[in-house]
Amino acid sequence: MKKFLIIASIAAVCAGSAAAQNIAYPADKCADYVYENKINPDDAWHKSRKGILMTGKPGEVRAMAPFSWSEAAATRYADIANLYNKTFGGKVHVYCMPVPLASAFYCPDGAQSLSGRQHEALKSVFAKLDEGVTPVDIYPILGEHASEAIYSRTDHHWAPLGGYYAAAQLADAAGVPFMPLSDYDKVEIENYVGTMPSFSGDPTLKQSPETFVYYTPKNKDYTTTYVNYRLDRARKNVVGAEEPRQGDFFITSFKGANTYCTFMGGDAKVVKVETPVHNSRRILILKDSFGNAIPGYLFGSFEQIHVVDCRYFTENMVDYVNNNAITDIVFANNLGHAFMDRTTAMYKKYLVQ
Repeated sequence: MKKFLIIASIAAVCAGSAAAQNIAYPADKCADYVYENKINPDDAWHKSRKGILMTGKPGEVRAMAPFSWSEAAATRYADIANLYNKTFGGKVHVYCMPVPLASAFYCPDGAQSLSGRQHEALKSVFAKLDEGVTPVDIYPILGEHASEAIYSRTDHHWAPLGGYYAAAQLADAAGVPFMPLSDYDKVEIENYVGTMPSFSGDPTLKQSPETFVYYTPKNKDYTTTYVNYRLDRARKNVVGAEEPRQGDFFITSFKGANTYCTFMGGDAKVVKVETPVHNSRRILILKDSFGNAIPGYLFGSFEQIHVVDCRYFTENMVDYVNNNAITDIVFANNLGHAFMDRTTAMYKKYLVQ
């Protein structure tokens, strides 16, 4: 197995870094990590009529998407990270950070055969990366914190706390400072029920609400700029773009199943966050909606954070990276999206459109 590379920091790593805080899981031990489900191994389970795994007692039901994968899909995702590394000739640090699904950690033992082993899928991707691409394995750090609320029970996304631990692992790999949770204010939204009642077709989830918890940095000295896209009636294709405008990164008007849109208001846009940090590090996060929970934890790590969705981008990626002096690019797709043909095809298209 290829050794995990840690890129030396361009700027000095301060005392608040992930490494100094002992937040990140040691990169050189990630490949050997073995997760043991001690949370719900013996729970009863069933598949919903739409194929979603359901487990947990009444009032605490958890819904999870099963996962399947192939070596060909792993190769495609690794190849796109390699292509970006070659395109920018080593002048931009490229990181590959696929995000596991909840079923990686909360699938009862009796249902293990219904969902593929996600750490094996991640390691397959990492083994195919070129030397200049840094793998960021977040499976171990998430596994170590699986007893915490790192994934939603009633939504297909991870919970914001999962994004925090992923951001810690990324900051450690990039050699940049990282703010601990004590530098954030905690916001709680009670009686939250996410997207899974619709995705699963199982109404019992509506009787199993949870608390949606997210964290906002206490230092408010940052600026968020949006370029919002207009979509067609099917909401799949971009038909236009608005002029850049400033707005809040955390948008508190979203409720119910749309609460996860608290982060940037959703996906159909390009986002730039300018932070108080001055370290000449500018990161571009290439993501699906899982990635929306990550940027807010990097406001103390990079001087600029740019966010592009794998479904919506109309500019030429080479021009965008050069014009914005991007120094770091991370691929941060959940494994379901990462292994889709469409995802890698869109990333390839962005380089030449």
